[in-house]
Amino acid sequence: MSTNPEEENSYVLDAESGAELARLVDQDMMVTRAMGGLFPRDLDLATISRVLDVACGPGGWAIEVARTHPQMQVTGVDISGTVLQYAKAQAKVRDLDNVTFRVMDVTKPLGFSDESFDMVNARAMIGFMSNAGWSAFVQEAFRVLRPGGILRLTESDDLGFTNSAAQETLTRLGVLALERAGKTFAPPGGRNAGLTPMLGRFLRRAGFVNIRREAYAIDYSAGEPAHDSVCHDLMAIHALSIPLFTKTQVATEEEMKALSQRAVADFFSDDFCGLMYLLSVWGQKPA
Repeated sequence: MSTNPEEENSYVLDAESGAELARLVDQDMMVTRAMGGLFPRDLDLATISRVLDVACGPGGWAIEVARTHPQMQVTGVDISGTVLQYAKAQAKVRDLDNVTFRVMDVTKPLGFSDESFDMVNARAMIGFMSNAGWSAFVQEAFRVLRPGGILRLTESDDLGFTNSAAQETLTRLGVLALERAGKTFAPPGGRNAGLTPMLGRFLRRAGFVNIRREAYAIDYSAGEPAHDSVCHDLMAIHALSIPLFTKTQVATEEEMKALSQRAVADFFSDDFCGLMYLLSVWGQKPA
């Protein structure tokens, strides 16, 4: 059996494709804007000097933290060496020596010593984390945090709500595909993955205290600032999801392409409306 994490990963989308890299770069910037900044508003940044960004992808969040907070030492980890090459290049161009990147499979025990970090940040892990893997990951984050350290998880349960019949069908099929891949918590046949209601429980059961939550909405209706970014993100997801949909037998490639064409036509109509929700949950390791 291979021991290369890049050859054995559970991503539902192809983490090594150029299209996925471009999608992740755009998505990262969009989510940070929607959340109003890099950190929770009430977090005392004076207590944060060592930061771990889990499943960091192309490194957008980690690099921006390192750039805007040069006193912090930031580590980004991801299973994909391809995206980390991009992240390293971006850090080098910006002459940042306080951010590093490592290949790591975070569905396994983290390769760090106890109490190595003041904060662990993780978002959009629904794309690869199995149901059983969530509790184990949160416990690992607890282990690598120093007393008083913060874990923040940010996730969504679906691709939002729209007035496009084709996109709504794709969303329902996507949830069904995730369900069959063992990555949802909702009852069978649910419209969304049911992950966000679980985040607080994961933290509580691992021993975190002072748990906080904040929800964010991204309006990507026609004419809104986020429209083009989110719609192009959805278009990339349509194409990248074809292998998942066919593998889980929720739709054929031909059906996917036809639905995508109809959804894209809806996206760029003047009366298109779409809204996406995110939930960020963070808690503190007891001091």
